Amino acid sequence: MRMVMTGNYASAYGAKLSRAEVIAAYPITPQTSIVEKLAEFVSSGELKAQYIPVESEHSAMAACIAAETAGARTYTATSSHGLTLMHEVLMWASGARLPIVMTNVSRAMAPPWSVWVDNMDSIAQRDTGWLQFFCQNNQEVLDTIIMAYKICESRRVMLPAMIIEDAFILSHTSEPVDVPDQEVVDRFLPPYAPELKIEVGKAMGFGSLVKPDQYMEFRYKDMLAMKEAAERVKAVEKEFKQVFGREYGGLLEKYMCDDAETVLITAGSVAATAKDVVDAMRARGARVGLARIRAFRPFPHEELRALASKVVGIAVLDRSYTFGAAGAMFTEVKASVYSCHKRPVMKNYIAGLGGRDITTKIISNIMDDMAVAAKRGVEDEVEWVDVAGLPRRWR
Repeated sequence: MRMVMTGNYASAYGAKLSRAEVIAAYPITPQTSIVEKLAEFVSSGELKAQYIPVESEHSAMAACIAAETAGARTYTATSSHGLTLMHEVLMWASGARLPIVMTNVSRAMAPPWSVWVDNMDSIAQRDTGWLQFFCQNNQEVLDTIIMAYKICESRRVMLPAMIIEDAFILSHTSEPVDVPDQEVVDRFLPPYAPELKIEVGKAMGFGSLVKPDQYMEFRYKDMLAMKEAAERVKAVEKEFKQVFGREYGGLLEKYMCDDAETVLITAGSVAATAKDVVDAMRARGARVGLARIRAFRPFPHEELRALASKVVGIAVLDRSYTFGAAGAMFTEVKASVYSCHKRPVMKNYIAGLGGRDITTKIISNIMDDMAVAAKRGVEDEVEWVDVAGLPRRWR
């Protein structure tokens, strides 16, 4: 059934179709309508789940951790400061190997206050051990939630996942979404059946103290699980395509990259705009392409290395900033391709913070600038785009 819905409702339907058994929630703009819709589903009996209204986002994640440890499939949603308030328990969830699924409506951090999109909140959690999926449209939001449960609940993975949708651009924008039949989803996604859980009469220790001669092995196993998740993402998406007829490129979606000389790498909803720009530039004879980072964790190292060996220039558009050498995505991309025998010229562009528009003109100018940089051999530059007081060529 096709329905016109927002990205937030797509998240709610994704959790409902996945038969989440415990939903712990706290409201925050622009996420609130996700958990409001789920509350409606539970209240009407459409979703057989325990809905827990809590006093903070930290408590929402703590409740999911407790329920997941008891063997329930759980879901929550948050945004911005709510996500960063969860930081401590995000690490607990991954360290405890709990396959919780959460939507983060990615929003700028204050001060000054902003409720509009950028990816700083999500990027700040990149080292918590969560899988991170950046979605381009509302259909992908719904589908990725369903796939995330199947990926994460694999016994060789058992890690939590964050589905990221851009604030307002996806969360409050309506578009047609195919909502699968529940029976079909049930065949694709079996009930959650963890190997270990809290059970009455069975004494076990969960999250117990370990000494230095054991702790490092736990983190090593987490790393192996994240590597396994990379293969699991591709396998589950292949199965998803066979059942539902849709696919999203695995870890890295490539668009017009086969013969490209320069490629723009980005994530999230801006990729849709970038595809239009690539089409227009291709019509003028420019050999350009787009690579969309769909999974920031696990990171598509091998896919990027293969791409980098074929192009002369890579532009990375970050919708967040760091106080290090460059934007987070640029830093990760550069680290992946650094040891390649043939390494392209690379440049980082910071754009779209706090919901500022990333227009087709801006993306075109970025691609033109990257082509010039590639010819000149200019590398490791970071440029802030469309900022007052800086050159107007970006506007």
